[in-house]
Amino acid sequence: MIHSVHRVWYGQSEMTDSTAGSQSEAPRVGPKSPIIRVFDCHVARPTPGGGYEYLLLERSSHKIYAKTWRMVGGKLREDETAWQGCLRELEEETQLPIERLLCVPYVNRFYEWKHDRINDIPVFVAVTRAEENPVLDDEHSAFAWLPLASALERLHWPGQSEGLRAADALLRTGHVLQEFMEVSLKR
Repeated sequence: MIHSVHRVWYGQSEMTDSTAGSQSEAPRVGPKSPIIRVFDCHVARPTPGGGYEYLLLERSSHKIYAKTWRMVGGKLREDETAWQGCLRELEEETQLPIERLLCVPYVNRFYEWKHDRINDIPVFVAVTRAEENPVLDDEHSAFAWLPLASALERLHWPGQSEGLRAADALLRTGHVLQEFMEVSLKR
């Protein structure tokens, strides 16, 4: 059956039909709507020339995505919003002072076949002060502050690269949007 409003298929397929060929590890059938369980947060700091450079963190060898370069990210706790989880992970992973946090008008989306779910990943950009450096936790083994082009070369997931492009555009040219996209850090 196809739901008429969203054109979403709710019937069985070879992946969910128990009569279809068996695999050694059967996939789990997940919710049939996108979920928000993680987020991406690009960290920017101003440069003397008036632009920004972006922080990338190298994942430790004992962690998932070992030895790859990534932005700050993490899983949401049950009782927190995406922006609250973002602030928590920024503190845990970098200990950087955050002057501004903006919601980027981009959602990173991908299908996770092992769990049969679509992940909608909110994207943020956090701005710290010039000359600040992170204090890394055990999830990361190195960091680099990079101009946009160099940072894009190190990000392997297309959605992460597009999120960084959107974050950069928001900071450089999206001054009208910033008013609507800024998260209040007043507590």
